[in-house]
Amino acid sequence: MGTGFVPAYRHLGLEDLRRRAGAAYRQLKACGLCGRMCKVNRMLDETGICRATRQVLISGYGPHFGEEAPLVGDHGSGTIFMTYCNLKCIFCQNYDISWEGTGDVVTVPRLAKIMLELQRRGCHNVNFVSPTHYVPQILAAVYLAARDGLKVPLVYNTGGYDSLETLGLLDGVVDIYMPDVKYMDAEVAKRLSGVADYPVVVKAGLREMQRQVGDLVTDRQGIATRGLLVRHLVLPGGLAGTEKLVEFLAEEVSPDCFINVMGQYYPAFRARRFPPLDRRPTREELRAAVQLARDRGLRVYT
Repeated sequence: MGTGFVPAYRHLGLEDLRRRAGAAYRQLKACGLCGRMCKVNRMLDETGICRATRQVLISGYGPHFGEEAPLVGDHGSGTIFMTYCNLKCIFCQNYDISWEGTGDVVTVPRLAKIMLELQRRGCHNVNFVSPTHYVPQILAAVYLAARDGLKVPLVYNTGGYDSLETLGLLDGVVDIYMPDVKYMDAEVAKRLSGVADYPVVVKAGLREMQRQVGDLVTDRQGIATRGLLVRHLVLPGGLAGTEKLVEFLAEEVSPDCFINVMGQYYPAFRARRFPPLDRRPTREELRAAVQLARDRGLRVYT
């Protein structure tokens, strides 16, 4: 990271970080962190659809070299894999974590120490994977880590089903948003993830993310420092709605939006019960999805 780089949360300052964390914790009393709006009191360990309580569970952490090149660099992206998920995708490849809750409880001070450890190990960023349901605890941990010297970018690696209020709490804290945009069709979203309003919620979220951080920016070494990077998993049979997504990104987010069109789908968890999810996308389907993004002038990773 260049010597002149200062992450967003350090510009914001410790006192504002502390206030953001407090405001986020108040949301846990009637949880509305994501589009499901369960309104359970997680401070009393009530659980909604995601099953998370006030405790943080993580399934692992460390330098990760399988992320996009601008995040990985030479030393990896410092990923922290959060347990549970606010989406319930029937084809989830990490269902043991997202559905079954595999992971260990960590305190907020421990989460802060993990962030600092990843920085010491040379990671180019701290990358929170599936973070939506733990935003209050993450903000509190960022406050502690920033106080103790954290200075790398923060990556918010989300499934895209975040409430606007939650994204507002992250304004000026997150440097890089990396939403994994799944669907553009309400019926498909309801059938495969149980959230018919997913397209509405994710579109609002994408606009807000772009407003906060703008297009992806990299330093002289090609390492991302700020901006929006959209992920999109190609599903068989056109279920992901790629054409509608790239049209929306080009017209309502940014014509220079970065998008990673991902081709690694395979049938996992309950997918084989729901054709055409029982097969991988064909080469022709993958090629067509990439071409749709390029035809709209987006900046495409594959």
